[in-house]
Amino acid sequence: MQMNDGVKRVAISGALIVGFLMSGCGSQQAPPQPAIPEVAVVTLNPGRVVLTTELPGRISAYFVAEIRPQVNGIVQERLFDEGSDIKAGTVLYQIDPAPYQAAYKNAVAALARSEANLPPIRLKAERFKELIALKAISQQDFDNADAALKQAEADIEYSKAAVESARINLAYTRITAPISGRIGKSNVTTGALATAYQASAFATIQQLDPIYVDVTQSSANLLQLKRNIATGRIKGNGPDQTKVKLLLEDGTPYSWEGILKFSEVTVDPSTGSFILRIVFPNPKHILLPGMYVRAIVQEGKVENAILVPQQGVSRDPKGNPIALVVDGSGKVEQRVITVDRAIDDKWLVNEGLKPGDRLIVEGSQKVRPGASVKAVSSDAGKK
Repeated sequence: MQMNDGVKRVAISGALIVGFLMSGCGSQQAPPQPAIPEVAVVTLNPGRVVLTTELPGRISAYFVAEIRPQVNGIVQERLFDEGSDIKAGTVLYQIDPAPYQAAYKNAVAALARSEANLPPIRLKAERFKELIALKAISQQDFDNADAALKQAEADIEYSKAAVESARINLAYTRITAPISGRIGKSNVTTGALATAYQASAFATIQQLDPIYVDVTQSSANLLQLKRNIATGRIKGNGPDQTKVKLLLEDGTPYSWEGILKFSEVTVDPSTGSFILRIVFPNPKHILLPGMYVRAIVQEGKVENAILVPQQGVSRDPKGNPIALVVDGSGKVEQRVITVDRAIDDKWLVNEGLKPGDRLIVEGSQKVRPGASVKAVSSDAGKK
């Protein structure tokens, strides 16, 4: 029994020593330090940016000619295929020419009669001129002969004008195309009555190559563009500024570039916009009047522009764009910025950021302004 008590005392003493040693080691161990958050950044580098504006527009024909008769009559024949391409001068309709042929022949005959009456009247006037010099006739007889000569000459001029008028009316019975282009459907058939200068057109011809694209531009955007050019931020001069690209209704790019021709001088008070007219080549007749398109108009070029990835820009409660950057000491700094527009997947920044800033594009949700961070390069800046 005594040996057992001694063993117990030794065991208890050993346990106390071990516990003391363990408690002593634990009191000397320091608490773990919080890990520094890691964020992905891109270093901002200035570059040259071409500014473009995408504007909605409609296609309109380069030339439009509405075909109407210029004389009365019955349509004898239609001489074209609807929807075909025709050349200027092509005969489209034939109006019954019989009454106009008769009128033309009548005018020619009247002219011949007037010309036949002229020689004897002229000879008489010349004789009377000699006799009046000799005082062999009265002044009244000479005046009558001279007046008869002038009237005969006037009758000839009148008859010539009647012949020309009859010839023009006869030519109008053949209705020809005034321009080259594509002709639409015919609104009349053989046997229809044609009325000179009637309100409804027989058909319409539209020239499709080249072709117009009329787009609308906001007057507010125009004022902003002029201010940017005046301050030198945008270089507005250059031959490429007038070149325009086109997106078709299905979003595919059009193969040819257009040239900006003019802008409307009046702003529509109901929409606050004006019209820009652009000319595009259309050799394959892909563009048709009335088609909806989107024109990409070049405004100018910005030197030393700063583009930042869109994921690096957020909004404060007031809606102002803000960005987080890592300063030289490795701490987060918040910047209020001003953006101009989106270009692809980036923002064009006007104010608030400068070249060399390290913009946080990933991990911003786990940091706050003033916090220390570990910055690593992001692939977003290499795009």
